[in-house]
Amino acid sequence: MKYTAVVKHSGGWWIGWIEEVPGVNCQERTRTALRQSLIETLTEALEFNRREALAAAGDDYQEETVVIA
Repeated sequence: MKYTAVVKHSGGWWIGWIEEVPGVNCQERTRTALRQSLIETLTEALEFNRREALAAAGDDYQEETVVIA
């Protein structure tokens, strides 16, 4: 999957966030560290959201793939 990171250098820090997933934002001293931090934070957020969605669905549900062109 592909996501878009918005990245900028500000006051000695690199800050960034993922456009498509609210709440995934990070701040690091280097651009490389920021990129890694964004990847880790995005991965954790997606896993958390999946667990929450399945828990909310209960026992009788189906999963379907949705593709946006």
